[in-house]
Amino acid sequence: MSKSSPHPRPNVPAATVGPLDSLWQGRVVIWVVLAAEGLAAVLTLAGDAPLGRWVRFGLLSLMVQWVALLTLGGLYLLRKRLNDVKPQLIAYLALALLLLSSWSVLAISDLLLGDLWRISEAARLDVVLRVTGIVMIVGWLALAAFQNHWRLRLLAVRAKQAELAALQARVRPHFLFNTLNTGAALVHNRPDEAEHLLLDLADLFRAALGGPREIPLSEEIALIERYLEIESLRFRERLRVRWTRPDPMPEALVPSLSLQPLVENAIKHGIERIAEGGDIDIRIDSDERGIVIVISNPIPADSSRAAPGHNVGLPSSLAQIETYTEGRGSVEAKTGDGRFIVTVKLPAKD
Repeated sequence: MSKSSPHPRPNVPAATVGPLDSLWQGRVVIWVVLAAEGLAAVLTLAGDAPLGRWVRFGLLSLMVQWVALLTLGGLYLLRKRLNDVKPQLIAYLALALLLLSSWSVLAISDLLLGDLWRISEAARLDVVLRVTGIVMIVGWLALAAFQNHWRLRLLAVRAKQAELAALQARVRPHFLFNTLNTGAALVHNRPDEAEHLLLDLADLFRAALGGPREIPLSEEIALIERYLEIESLRFRERLRVRWTRPDPMPEALVPSLSLQPLVENAIKHGIERIAEGGDIDIRIDSDERGIVIVISNPIPADSSRAAPGHNVGLPSSLAQIETYTEGRGSVEAKTGDGRFIVTVKLPAKD
């Protein structure tokens, strides 16, 4: 009995993150607001304040905040058009937007604030030149700071990717070695089941050797089912799997083979070490906040001695989920009621 192997889906590239994406984070916006307030305070202390320093600070604070937020807003509106633009050109555009916002706010302030902000004709050009000089200096300093921030972020991402690749390199041979051992044990006594195993193994090989990529959650679940079919040939009635999952499966992307090592751990450290076997529970829930996947297995009575292995299943899944979700996803493990429980949380799609 042969089983047709599904055609592989094309690779789904991981979402790329550009330098502008950092600007929309809440922490960065707060820092921009605080830096603007600091600049307003410096300008207040640096000049005369005939109307009182608090009035001057309030007016300068209002102007500087409007300039900062208008610049951020302009970059946000242009974000899609700037996806393929070089970072150096984006920096020049940001500086140009900062200057344009400053001149616009200065002109509007001159019109609306009356005697509090009225600039004489003789001093108008001087004020504009001073504002332009201040904006250029502050803008270049801000761009230099942001460039350093972006460089450090890229280095952190590359280090994480290197760590992830090292973990995957350790997981794949271990996983494939166990599967081949199972196939070798079936070849002589149960050749039909060995053929079934090899067809499942072909799908898993394709995923394991495909390199880091994102695949639909439904495809990752299908790979887990292939793996469980292989292991059921080895453990037979000792392995019982209970699925609780929505129909249809939530539309989400996950790193390839990021969940399968968790199921492999459940078998290796749970079912394999219990003579009578046990149940593996796999539950998938989703709501507006995201997707939660819970995998649990019984804990052997003799849990003091760990099963031999590389102990990379949990670290690999955690590294992949955190990398591909930029820290918004998580993998947590705990024990309770005689079971080992792993909970994977995936954020909702933006």
